[in-house]
Amino acid sequence: MGGVGLRLRIFLFFCVVGLGFVVVSGGAAILGYRQAGTPEAFSAFVTSGLVGVFGGLALVTFIWRLFDEHIGRPIDGLAADFRLRAQAASARSIDAGAARYLGDLGPAAAALHRSSQAEAQDEATADRIDGLERQRAQFLRILSDIPVAVMIATPSHQLVLYDGQAADILERVSPPRLMASLYDYFEPQTLDAALDRVPTAREGLCAISITSRAGHLYTGHLRRFDAPAGYALMLTPLAPSAARPLVYDFDLFDRAPSDAVEATALRDLTFVVFDSETTGLDPARDEVVQLGAVRVVNGRVIPSERFETLVNPGRSIPAASTKVHGIDDTMVADAPALLEVCAAFHGFADGAVLLAHNAPFDMAFLRRAGDAAGLRFDHAVLDTVHLSAIVFGGAAEHTLDAICDRLDIEVRADLRHTAMGDAIATAQAFAAMLPVLEARGLGTYGAVRAEAQKHARILKLEG
Repeated sequence: MGGVGLRLRIFLFFCVVGLGFVVVSGGAAILGYRQAGTPEAFSAFVTSGLVGVFGGLALVTFIWRLFDEHIGRPIDGLAADFRLRAQAASARSIDAGAARYLGDLGPAAAALHRSSQAEAQDEATADRIDGLERQRAQFLRILSDIPVAVMIATPSHQLVLYDGQAADILERVSPPRLMASLYDYFEPQTLDAALDRVPTAREGLCAISITSRAGHLYTGHLRRFDAPAGYALMLTPLAPSAARPLVYDFDLFDRAPSDAVEATALRDLTFVVFDSETTGLDPARDEVVQLGAVRVVNGRVIPSERFETLVNPGRSIPAASTKVHGIDDTMVADAPALLEVCAAFHGFADGAVLLAHNAPFDMAFLRRAGDAAGLRFDHAVLDTVHLSAIVFGGAAEHTLDAICDRLDIEVRADLRHTAMGDAIATAQAFAAMLPVLEARGLGTYGAVRAEAQKHARILKLEG
């Protein structure tokens, strides 16, 4: 019974009470009939027994519904609030009114949250400052050697940093992505040859030349690091005077590679969070008109790593659909077809877990187009509808708007019902729920998938 939820325990308790009513009412009718000793009264005793049984069951059901509505659900809601505030540092106050039938528990929880919020914020701020200072010290050491486009990679050649000029170089082959292999962008032979010229960090900077998979030749320098182990590529930029925004996460140096997705920690997985806008709600007959996606790496949304495009559906867009997402026939007239978009998106999502809100709907379009294009979308998949049910309980509302509201995520009205806007909102919701899932012992993909199966029916109810 250790894994049984509170509301199910309450339901089982009232089932036992109802069974007790049945036994007691039936026993009383039998005992009364025997004591009466009148065979003609058998029908009357059966009737009275049935009335007692069904009346008792109706009363137990009524009381259970009241108990579940006013005690079970509020306690589940408070538990979800506690988890959220403990793990996600939410500033939103606890709604004591939702627990108004629990005596002083709701106000006491709200008071506890207020009293601990300032202390928690101070501790969190100190931890962040300390972490930022450590990263800053390492960052300054690296920047002293960077006169050009720079990429930092792990010993297994996975990107943990790139600047804006490096992004321009990478973009000529494929969209730049944290944790993507540099072998995806450069010819392995030329990259390995460059690394062989710099066997240790003691060698310092070494002049190199490497060739991209698109056939472009680049010159520059390479440096190996002592700790954390890895190396930096510094290449001649395409536009030396261009801005150099940085995308990085040095924690990725510590990520342990794993081929077993089921056993991999959620934070060690890369997620491509996506959404599609369509001509209608039937994946078998309707078509995609817009596709948007953003990447989540190490539990953090990477806004610059995005995929967004309009799609020509090859048919007219119904006015009712245009009213929802604002896309009409003129906007998609020159857009690529889904088969072309599908191939590009497949590359963008390579090696990642796909995540969406109401994922079966969006995956149906992708898989249909993938089959036609000769591509397999056999990625691992998660759904924020299921994740919301795990975090907030099955009885809660699991629309994207409801989830974002509970997590204090603001979605601009002009971005809602756009593929990129909804993808970013979904990604932010996932990042906010991730610490709560980990705190509940659901830190791996396999554990979350197993727990999600308990809420499989919800997708039939939520959209």
